[in-house]
Amino acid sequence: MRILALDTSGQTASVALWEDGLIRGEMTLNTKMNHSRTIMPMVEDVLRFTEAEAKTLDYIACAAGPGSFTGLRIGAATAKGLAHGLNIPVLPVPTLDALAYNVCEVDGIICPIMDARRQQVYTAFYEAEKGLCRKLSEDTAEDIRATAQKAKELGKSILFLGDGVPVYRGVLEALDEKGQFSFAPAHQMYQRAACVAMAAAAHLDRAIKPHAFVPEYLRLSQAERERAEAMKEAKA
Repeated sequence: MRILALDTSGQTASVALWEDGLIRGEMTLNTKMNHSRTIMPMVEDVLRFTEAEAKTLDYIACAAGPGSFTGLRIGAATAKGLAHGLNIPVLPVPTLDALAYNVCEVDGIICPIMDARRQQVYTAFYEAEKGLCRKLSEDTAEDIRATAQKAKELGKSILFLGDGVPVYRGVLEALDEKGQFSFAPAHQMYQRAACVAMAAAAHLDRAIKPHAFVPEYLRLSQAERERAEAMKEAKA
């Protein structure tokens, strides 16, 4: 069985080919280039270097959100286009679940945080044991201080990772009175398509037809929020 996995939910763009429990190839870029320019060339390179033909793929897995609105739309459009053309299903994978897979070999509490701007993060808590991650909370968008408070209330050591760490590490360290918080190393910090593939392979029952795939944004876009605020002010 072969799964081609994509992740464009954050600042990294990543593509991986999973085959029968092995990662045959992976490419990840953390640049300022638009994902719309990089993702399809990366798909082509991964397939070419692994000598895998697109017609042999069984599933397209894709990070389904939360994350960057633009990034999620690019990923969804790419996944749906590929899957539709090949007549195969899409496997949606919650972005935070895939991030947790980065460090699932570390027993303990894991907290992926993605920068949602305005002092907010997309986050959830997981408990890792023997390479498996059990989700402890639902995905949410909340103030980083609320996340820190929840982490402290768990009364255990917490490992943070994700693109929210470079942005909010100082805030977390300032709130960590008991030394509960630690942070993933650079090579495990950001989204990886290999982890999307691993999470997808563990949940083949989530497979859907391409047209049914819709990203999970968790909150309104900035434009939608501003429009709602303007309408509220106009009614006042």
